[in-house]
Amino acid sequence: MKEAGFLGAERFCDDAGMSIESSESSHHCHVALRVGFGGSGKPVFETLPALAVGPGRYELTGSPGMVEGCAAGDLLEIDADGCFRVERRGPNFCVQAFGEPPFDAGALESLTDAFASLGGLVEAPADRRFIVVTVPAAVGFPAVEAVMRTWAAGVSVRVEWGFGNVFGPDGEPLNR
Repeated sequence: MKEAGFLGAERFCDDAGMSIESSESSHHCHVALRVGFGGSGKPVFETLPALAVGPGRYELTGSPGMVEGCAAGDLLEIDADGCFRVERRGPNFCVQAFGEPPFDAGALESLTDAFASLGGLVEAPADRRFIVVTVPAAVGFPAVEAVMRTWAAGVSVRVEWGFGNVFGPDGEPLNR
């Protein structure tokens, strides 16, 4: 049974070229956000879990590893081409880390342990070519930066990391 006042979450996801992952009564789906363009000139997308909340509107339930400008909990308006606008900022920071060569299992485990006390969720694809951390913004920049600096200094790969959702299109920090 669908919630009153909300009709067709499945249609919203389907119309945007996105998929429903659970039962017909669910609003869970995956959205494709455009990362940029590949060497061939074709767009490159990252697929993220979301909740459909209306036509073209989705609340992210996972933070991106490659897309910048959003995090889990943000409410997005997404165009058919994968471009998006943040309608409402959620309560989380998104931290993206890249390793050269890819991270090993120990690096992932140590970062997971380091963020546990801050309520952070640490995730990576199977090949660990990047790591994404979703952490409550309420812990503040200094706490997140301290964890990341300490962790990066202790791993055996070259690490580049940054906040994925705290800068506006002009490169200026958002007023969190």
